[in-house]
Amino acid sequence: MIKLTIDNKQVEVAEGTTILKAARQAGIHIPTLCYFELAGMNFENKPGGCRVCVVEVVKDFNGRPRRNLAPACATDCVDGMEVLTHSQRVINARRTVVELILSDHPTDCLTCAKSGQCELQKLAQNLGIREIPYKGEQSTYRVDMSPSIIRDVDKCIMCRRCENVCNNIQSVGALSAVNRGFQAVVAPAFEQDMVDSPCVMCGQCVQVCPVGALSEVDDTRNVMMAINDPKKTVVVQTAPAVRVAIGEEFGMEPGTIVTGQLASVLRQLGFDYVFDTDFAADLTIMEEGTELLQRIDRYTKGDTSVRLPILTSCCPGWVNFFEHNFPDMLDVPSTAKSPQQMFGAIAKSYWAEKMGINREDLVVVSIMPCLAKKYECKRDEFKVGGNPDVDYVLSTRELARLIKQFNLDLKEVEPQDYDDPLGESTGAAVIFGVTGGVIEAATRTAYEVFTGKKLEKIDFTELRGLEGIRDAWVDFNGTPIHIGIAHGLKNARTLLERVREGKEQFHAIEVMACPGGCIGGAGQPYHHGNSAIIKKRFDATYEEDRNKPIRKSHENPSIIKLYQEFLGEPCGHKSHELLHTHYFDKSDHVEIGE
Repeated sequence: MIKLTIDNKQVEVAEGTTILKAARQAGIHIPTLCYFELAGMNFENKPGGCRVCVVEVVKDFNGRPRRNLAPACATDCVDGMEVLTHSQRVINARRTVVELILSDHPTDCLTCAKSGQCELQKLAQNLGIREIPYKGEQSTYRVDMSPSIIRDVDKCIMCRRCENVCNNIQSVGALSAVNRGFQAVVAPAFEQDMVDSPCVMCGQCVQVCPVGALSEVDDTRNVMMAINDPKKTVVVQTAPAVRVAIGEEFGMEPGTIVTGQLASVLRQLGFDYVFDTDFAADLTIMEEGTELLQRIDRYTKGDTSVRLPILTSCCPGWVNFFEHNFPDMLDVPSTAKSPQQMFGAIAKSYWAEKMGINREDLVVVSIMPCLAKKYECKRDEFKVGGNPDVDYVLSTRELARLIKQFNLDLKEVEPQDYDDPLGESTGAAVIFGVTGGVIEAATRTAYEVFTGKKLEKIDFTELRGLEGIRDAWVDFNGTPIHIGIAHGLKNARTLLERVREGKEQFHAIEVMACPGGCIGGAGQPYHHGNSAIIKKRFDATYEEDRNKPIRKSHENPSIIKLYQEFLGEPCGHKSHELLHTHYFDKSDHVEIGE
């Protein structure tokens, strides 16, 4: 152990600990910009480039003061070290650094998507900066807009967090530093647009960006115009991960469950019907679980054309990723659509027919924790005659802003139930929002269908956790089923490459693009690197599951009725037509529907 003094406070840390981490351990705040850590998710960005975290080392390993200020994020502690984090010299240096950054930064804070959540804005306020002494030319760059993400590089501060998460957490490789000096920016290779790059629209770059250089495409105006169009019937669906996170935007503790309040406030916003994506998650289990059992049955009977493992297909960032990177394995993933798209397909067929509403007059809006969902709903294969199954997607953050515009507060509304029949769901659907949840939900149903026996233990805890790559064996009454789980696309790549090379064999693999699963989605309230927030959302999801009266998808009465009245049977002709899809080789080119 190493003993040192920070701001006259004795601190003891493990060898290899940086000054920044030692200070945080001691409850001493050192501001940062380029540094970003997601503890427990094995992600740390510490380029030491912005110099905002500099500290004064008044006694180093040799007992003498260090001449230059040291970046706390990239300087290891040594025994006997004495550090000052807020001396006048340090504060003057930080002010100068921030003033220089601001001298080449737009001053449109009033209209910036990150205003109020901007780390540069907060730092300038804390340092008391009221004017910028450095005047000169400002860099200019075109705005790049994709279906999910807006890249406004004029606001980029070259912290390179986005580059780090894109390359080292997601292994997508869509972003890197290009050009030099004043013209340097973080952009796709050859300064391509995002849609023409390997970008998979996962949006994790948006989640870690400290300023407004990266933000989501805002669809709130389009949604409100639809709500106020008397010719349109507007329905909304809410994803499972939203209910354990949106409360943070209203001052609630992370992990606060606001399911009923969410349904209530959406009605007050003017939606005609409020439904739950959890219903479609249960439907997804019926299709995906049946597909898994069919493949296993054919495989065990010697059908050499069957490809295992089956891969989950609920996450559009992941779907886009394997279309780009694993074109030789496009027949491996489940052909089941995501719950979002299944909901849209059922809403604009089965439900619209029951209600006597023309498809063109029905507008389906999704509330999602994910920015890739904005991209997903625009894919051409999810349209009928040019009319999309899902019209608009709002992120959790967008919905929170909309609620506040209407002077509403989730803490003040009375809880209400979702509308039937597309609002009835089970505990299995709720856990779709966390890593391991989709495959656990599938296992609950697949076990009972495969064995013909009732589950004695509903909770498959061996499938839970926040490790990046996990695997477990589940006993299907004497038949061992090997399951793999990965969250974060680099972990998914690692696992799938093992399968491709024949080093691992699985019956099924669940993949989610975002850390922690959908609860850590790029459209969720900003967590600013606090992994404890993700853990609280994780725990709340399983609490919601435990409190559900029905916890297995195949026991959902509305799902049973849907098959009886409309679909026939899982993976039948009608369900294949409406609820299944196909994939494309995007290794050379990206095609996105207009």
